[in-house]
Amino acid sequence: MLEKVNLKKIMMKEEYKAIAGQLKPRLSALQQQMKEAKVPVIILFEGWSAAGKGSKISDVILNLDPRGFKVYSTVDPDETEARHPFLWRFWQKIPIAGEFSIFDRSWYQEVSTAQLENALPKKELTRRIEEINHFERTLTDNGYLIIKFFLHISQKEQKKRLSALEESKATRWRVTKTDWKRNRRYDDLYQIYDQMLEQTDTPCAPWHVIASEDRNVAMADIYQTLVKEIGRAIAQRPERDAQAAAYQGGIPASRFQLVETPKLCDIDLNRTLEPTTYKEELKKCQAKLKKLHGLLYKEQIPVIVAYEGWDAAGKGGNIKRVAAALDPRGYEVVPIAAPSKEELGRHFLWRFWTRLPKRGHITIFDRTWYGRVMVERVEGFCTPADWARAYDEINEFEKELTDWGAVIVKFWLQIDKDEQLRRFEDRQNTPEKRWKITDEDWRNREKWDQHEAAVNDMLQFTSTDFAPWTVVESNDKKFARIKALQTLIAAIENRLK
Repeated sequence: MLEKVNLKKIMMKEEYKAIAGQLKPRLSALQQQMKEAKVPVIILFEGWSAAGKGSKISDVILNLDPRGFKVYSTVDPDETEARHPFLWRFWQKIPIAGEFSIFDRSWYQEVSTAQLENALPKKELTRRIEEINHFERTLTDNGYLIIKFFLHISQKEQKKRLSALEESKATRWRVTKTDWKRNRRYDDLYQIYDQMLEQTDTPCAPWHVIASEDRNVAMADIYQTLVKEIGRAIAQRPERDAQAAAYQGGIPASRFQLVETPKLCDIDLNRTLEPTTYKEELKKCQAKLKKLHGLLYKEQIPVIVAYEGWDAAGKGGNIKRVAAALDPRGYEVVPIAAPSKEELGRHFLWRFWTRLPKRGHITIFDRTWYGRVMVERVEGFCTPADWARAYDEINEFEKELTDWGAVIVKFWLQIDKDEQLRRFEDRQNTPEKRWKITDEDWRNREKWDQHEAAVNDMLQFTSTDFAPWTVVESNDKKFARIKALQTLIAAIENRLK
């Protein structure tokens, strides 16, 4: 892609003033329209050292309301960031609907200069490229606009600019040994950048390579691109929303290897455990899990435990028995309720990406990202296109986590309708338990059949060979607790092998 860029192009100041005089007010107006249309926009600036990323960002944001954007300057990951998946720190920074996130360098550092300076293995490079393409596609599928600029200059021009910066005491600090090393290895980095651009130039998030030796040419191209792309995204939003609401295409076929899982109606719920056996097994399992938790920390292996199930299926008691075996410094239980306004304004996976454990730690989710394909599907809180697309978005999310090294254990706690009614009535009639029962629980019960159909689809389309579902027979809480503990222990032991 880089060889097609005309670096010799120049633009006179008067011509640029005329173009910018029209485009800058238009960009300002589009920001307000973008906010009203609830279009979130991500703008990223990549390119050569000294290509002018900082100055161009500064020029652009002068035309924007500062309450509607955030600028992020990306450097090497710190210790905490390095203990999470490589895209974790960027998921933290995606904008809320109607606002901008602007990146001075981005996730592309992890597949460009990392090759040159960190000896990035080819297999890891391939995985990161794939994850970047998934990341950008899932965001744009959910209404985000991503505008990617690569600022291109020649080796000679880069050397000239670095020298000029070094000559001034005010700017000397901006030039590092790494900058000069990259200039000397310009040809190698050129090949790396060009390959990166080719592999990540997708229909949903294409690259805009900007000839940046002449500032007027570069800024004119940047403003023209911003106005064109943002204007188009705003104009297309009503039609896009209407198509998503009217979607009738069904659930797309998964590209992952799925594990056959029985339907809920075929689960034998008569399995029980005697109290004495339960106490013995609980003590044994908790002792084993405690030991394994120490090994997980030693080996820096993260564990994610996902609990789903019917209301009153016993998730809280089940989680309590797991947590009792863990070092409190090394785990967190995350209860998931209805999304907040801030969470609703972002991709549905955002609130889960921001709660992932770091290496060596355990996070237990009391309800999960599967709400998208269950309650949100049944209650109409998202469009048919949203929940139909979500199955593979979730599979991709979990695949990235397992590729990172995480153990994922997913439980569906199954009870029958009669047992749920008995537990509801017990809660209703017991003062100290009454807080556990809500009007929403009763309303959900009225839609049992719809929820059961959604759960069966979830089990069928998201039980993968890397993150399979375990259906836990939970009419007997004692049996359910031991089965969950044994399943978790087996998954951890298998990973430690």
